[in-house]
Amino acid sequence: MVKGGFADLYDTRDFTEVVFRVMRDLMTTEAADRVEAELHQQAVPTKDKALQMEVADLWRDTNPIVGFLSRIRPPWQGPGIFKIDDDRFLFRVANEGGKPPNVDREQAVRAVFSATKDELSPDRIQEIASWLPGRVRELWEQA
Repeated sequence: MVKGGFADLYDTRDFTEVVFRVMRDLMTTEAADRVEAELHQQAVPTKDKALQMEVADLWRDTNPIVGFLSRIRPPWQGPGIFKIDDDRFLFRVANEGGKPPNVDREQAVRAVFSATKDELSPDRIQEIASWLPGRVRELWEQA
């Protein structure tokens, strides 16, 4: 929340969930499952039940339909209209995540990446990097 420039935990949660959603869209279901298996830390210590969840809950997606669809579709890579390149990745996280206008998109993505990497093994960190497009991969490596 702090590194990303967010003032509200709910906005942070929503933005993180969308970053994870777009990341999953780039990956195979098997790769996404390997990442999820390592994300079983409490997202934030709080008494607010709406925010009591593991990071894995955000990775899976709290929207059951979106979570289901991400498990059955192929990775959105390669030629075609569904390819997720740098521009599409950053556009989606800025627009689907309800990012407040005062929050810098790349700074917020880098903050989510940094917090995520803190929970992952070196193998998962490297595996995720292999799925990310150019500029987004640079943000991952900088995080």
